[in-house]
Amino acid sequence: MSGYKFDVFISYARRGSVQKWLLNHFHDKLVECLADQLAPAPKVYVDRTMPRAVHWPSNLRNALRHSKIMLQLLTPPYFESPWCMAEWRSMKERQRVLGLANVDSPQGLVYSILYSDSENFPDEGREVSWWDFKPFANPDPVYQSTHGYVDFHREVSKLAVDIVQLLKQVPPWDPDWPIIEPPEPVLLPPPPLPRF
Repeated sequence: MSGYKFDVFISYARRGSVQKWLLNHFHDKLVECLADQLAPAPKVYVDRTMPRAVHWPSNLRNALRHSKIMLQLLTPPYFESPWCMAEWRSMKERQRVLGLANVDSPQGLVYSILYSDSENFPDEGREVSWWDFKPFANPDPVYQSTHGYVDFHREVSKLAVDIVQLLKQVPPWDPDWPIIEPPEPVLLPPPPLPRF
């Protein structure tokens, strides 16, 4: 597989309400608003859309390697997830290789959305600027029937304009971009069989 396959890779922690918010509201609204800004519509990768019976770690790595930018949904559990940290550090390493997100060239390839908190983020999580979506962080489906959802739509529309501008600046794809591997899970030995 060569070249870009996705424009945006969404990185998020599965704990807390952010996953529900992503699936109930944010993903579909982002796809819709990006299509309003650019044709053909930018492709957004979220792991919930991967085909069945695939090796999900390989699918995630492959999707990240073939994505132009990463959109990270920031919550305290994000920084405790080995997978989220591996995704983020992979894109940070790509930025380093490309000479991006530094003093001379501050624009990077990681676009951060603040979903909750920020007081309990590690120092690494406070280094980036983010778009504050805390006022729109209602994960429940009934949110779509409220006046606040109109404001949410407007905010995602503005976000889509910004993302499209960033996508236009992305360097050409390189098959040698690094992928940081998450640590292997610690597997506990099985309990001994009872003796009769």
